Amino acid sequence: MKKHEVLADEKVSDLRPVTVVGIDIGSRQAKAVLVHGDDVHTAITASGVDSQETAERLIRKIGRQTGIGPGDIAYVVGTGYGRIAIDFEEFPSDVVTEISCHAMGAHFLNAGTRTIIDIGGQDSKAIKVDPDNGRVLEFVMNDKCAAGTGRFLEKVAELLGYRLEELGEKALLASKKLEVSSQCVVFAESEVISLKARGERREDIAAAIHFASARRVRNLVNRLGLEPELVFSGGVSNNPGMKHALEELIGHPIRTTKLDMVYAGALGAAVFAQRYYEGLQDAREKGVA
Repeated sequence: MKKHEVLADEKVSDLRPVTVVGIDIGSRQAKAVLVHGDDVHTAITASGVDSQETAERLIRKIGRQTGIGPGDIAYVVGTGYGRIAIDFEEFPSDVVTEISCHAMGAHFLNAGTRTIIDIGGQDSKAIKVDPDNGRVLEFVMNDKCAAGTGRFLEKVAELLGYRLEELGEKALLASKKLEVSSQCVVFAESEVISLKARGERREDIAAAIHFASARRVRNLVNRLGLEPELVFSGGVSNNPGMKHALEELIGHPIRTTKLDMVYAGALGAAVFAQRYYEGLQDAREKGVA
């Protein structure tokens, strides 16, 4: 994809042509964004037990897709759940927090972004962003409970006999509003089982779970203070049932972007990789690196 097909119009010229890779290793999926000339390439794979092996697998995968080998890569930045274990010998690399990378990636995909909802496999966050530069101003995080995260929705899909990928679509087919009141995953699962035993439709139960999960995320946003424009990142951002529930409960539309927001963290990491590379080149020219 060309840069103008991916980025916000205002940010196209800010992404340099130097070849870099951003890698975002989440708890469930690992993503990579490679910038080469005017092109932006993406790759995704399941996160393995070994974060370094997962990162190297992504480099190989994106290399097969593009023909760009390790010798062509100027810099790599890792982020996400498994970033601390990433270290390459073939090229300069560094790590940046996932919150900073999601903010920067969202900024490059929607330049006016002020608030991000990020829901991953094991946690959820609300992030306030400076629209002038993509820097994090403030954030709140829920990593103590799995409710609303990808892992929880995966369990619910299993209980309802759905594939995870279809759970959100099924929730949109609900014809009745049910209540799932529990704020705890264990008890919420019990409520799902009880609703099934009562003969409630699976679609209605799926919708109730999405709204119960979205209420937890709304609480995070309320603590932070919502400032439009709002974007939704992380693995759960592809779930239309969650997007619908969030928009209805928060009362504000979620902006769509040209690139799938699941790659926001990896794109942000690639932006940082370009900046670190430029800093390295400046240091070399000054004889301090």
